[in-house]
Amino acid sequence: MSEHYALGIDIGGTNSVYGLVDKTGNVIIEKSLPTSQFELPEDLVNKIYSDLSSENLLDSIIGIGIGAPNGNHFTGNIEYAPNLKWKGIVPLARIFTDKFHKPAILTNDANAAAIGEMLFGNAKDLKHFVTITLGTGVGSGVIIDGQLVYGQDGFAGEYGHIRIIKDGRTCGCGRKGCLETYASSTGVVRSINELPSDNKSNSSLFKIDHPTAKDVFQEAEKGDLFANEIIDFTAETLGSALADFSCFSNPKAYILFGGIAQSGPDFANKVKYHFEQNALKIYQDKIEIRISSLHGKNAAVLGSAASMFWKILN
Repeated sequence: MSEHYALGIDIGGTNSVYGLVDKTGNVIIEKSLPTSQFELPEDLVNKIYSDLSSENLLDSIIGIGIGAPNGNHFTGNIEYAPNLKWKGIVPLARIFTDKFHKPAILTNDANAAAIGEMLFGNAKDLKHFVTITLGTGVGSGVIIDGQLVYGQDGFAGEYGHIRIIKDGRTCGCGRKGCLETYASSTGVVRSINELPSDNKSNSSLFKIDHPTAKDVFQEAEKGDLFANEIIDFTAETLGSALADFSCFSNPKAYILFGGIAQSGPDFANKVKYHFEQNALKIYQDKIEIRISSLHGKNAAVLGSAASMFWKILN
């Protein structure tokens, strides 16, 4: 097995990352590509194939695990992903199998992250947890009794599209008030213009061309009052939502995954505070808020490759 790897691929709204991973979670090779660069999914598949072929690595691949938004595990299709350029139903697993002649499985990117945490990350000791991915959108991977919850057609755990504010912000899914319009990296950026505050006029955020969520956290560290308001609002929104979600899955922990989560323990602590303020009494002081340990370890690749290893293990 030392020379056999899973090809892990994470399809994101901004970037797609691929790499080879061994069974112990070591990433052998990794590369990031701008998703919008590829007009057709076949173009991305051909690029990955070409890159690995040039490195003489194709024969070492035992299978392909793909994490993607709106990825249907049962059909192998990406279905109507609001944050992707490719619209409608995209048979991505079949496209990879046809090109590589290797088995390919597709799952929601947040599901892949959850399996990655369970095999290689901060959930090795857990049988009941939920991974919350805070990226371009908000996703969730739900593990109950050590098993990933897919639902009847593979779309269980779309926590990012649970509406938390009536007639709130317009979401890419076409509805209003979804959690991801507030708690994702894009939601943080939207708060710059949409969150009311008396501290806006003096905020350094408006001196930055096209500020990002990372900019918000950096300016908050420098003492920007409005940036800190945005972070507090984001943590409160997310913590309150997680308190409600606990009524469904009763997890031992929520694991925050993605750039926002990696801003440091202060954000996680704020989420935990607002979680406890809003949780049903039977859940209070029982559920942890953890930060993913995979972020600095090629997390996107590990998570998607883990899906293939998980299939082999089961």
